[in-house]
Amino acid sequence: MNLLDANDRRGCYPDGWYADTADKLPAFDALTSDQRADLCVIGGGYTGLSAALHAAQAGLDVVLIDAQRVGFGASGRNGGQVQSGFNTSQQALEKLLGKDDAIKLWAMSQGAMSLTKKLCATYAPEARFTNGIAHANWHAGETVTDHANAAYLAEHYSYGDLEPLSQEALYDIVRSPVYQGGTLDHGAGHLHPLRYALGLARACVAAGVRIFETTRALGIDGTTVRCDGGRVVATHVIQATNGYGTELSRDTATRVMPINNFIAATAPLGARTIDVLRRDIAVSDSKFVVNYYRLSEDGRLLFGGGESYGYTFPTDIAAVVRKPMAQVFPHLKGVEITHAWGGTLAITRSRLPSISRPQPGVLAAAGYSGHGVALAGFTGKVLADAVRGDTDGFDALSKLPCAKFPGGPAFRAPLLALAMTWFATRDKLGL
Repeated sequence: MNLLDANDRRGCYPDGWYADTADKLPAFDALTSDQRADLCVIGGGYTGLSAALHAAQAGLDVVLIDAQRVGFGASGRNGGQVQSGFNTSQQALEKLLGKDDAIKLWAMSQGAMSLTKKLCATYAPEARFTNGIAHANWHAGETVTDHANAAYLAEHYSYGDLEPLSQEALYDIVRSPVYQGGTLDHGAGHLHPLRYALGLARACVAAGVRIFETTRALGIDGTTVRCDGGRVVATHVIQATNGYGTELSRDTATRVMPINNFIAATAPLGARTIDVLRRDIAVSDSKFVVNYYRLSEDGRLLFGGGESYGYTFPTDIAAVVRKPMAQVFPHLKGVEITHAWGGTLAITRSRLPSISRPQPGVLAAAGYSGHGVALAGFTGKVLADAVRGDTDGFDALSKLPCAKFPGGPAFRAPLLALAMTWFATRDKLGL
């Protein structure tokens, strides 16, 4: 199944609140003739846009192609949470890689946060970056672990922005009766994801990047990218397709699994916003199929949740999201939902991104596993640096363990469905 066509119309952004509230760019032309460039970037999400921008600003001639529109994929549909670190603890990274490499990766994750804030302030202030992400736990034992992690980061990494919250302290901010405490990361933040992506695209154009939309990459022959309307003959190629286009590289396809997730936007809540969130922060919780949410600038609850075992979206996305929303905020039962949309992201077995060199002259990055808003833009810069010969960042990120899925691409979805069923049963039993 081609995920580019499974759920969306070609050349159209999804019908969601983000698309309705972003100043979209005029469509770029499709590729209709062969092009030559120093660098061809495949994919117009955060990774590809950042790679193209930083390479062009360094003097390279860059072509960027996207099968749909820039910001069309996960980069323009996600929960907008700019999180610290990777999707695993520093203690786990220390065990996997050793203390020295774990420290380097933490520094890189903080660099990713700083870069995101800088790019947003410079090229997309309308994305409204705002500090603060809470992690909310369904079980008391998870809160104990969260507080211990905060103490560990403060002691061993000098990170003092992670505030432990008791059940009462969390409830003072997040007005849900289900949580048993958590943490508040003052160094992390949230933004309007599509506005951010479009800001990066505008910056790319200003830097001289040639962008071609509705241009599908069919294959990579050496460093020549075959497209449905011509070829891009390049010296270097960056594959930045994340959950889409994994078939372009067998190595990426065996390590990266596309999955779907869903978001709904309520009607503006007005005075009821204080019954949901009492601070302008984003929240994610400890469910295996994570719930994540924040308030929009016009007082809507933007709530992400629900699960999909296949690649196609359900016919009633609003109903899928309403179920976990009602579990978290039972007092919002029956609230009007004005927008609901789905998106395809990508995960790996380790929940760490897959950064690789599938073949000479080709670099690839995918599988940010829910931490892509900060890490993808940063990784794009790292890939652009590597193209220019500075491989320090690439070498560090490529050490991240990213094992193949057993059985390869054919067995990725069944394994995910089995895991999601097990964890859903555990959650229902309160284990």
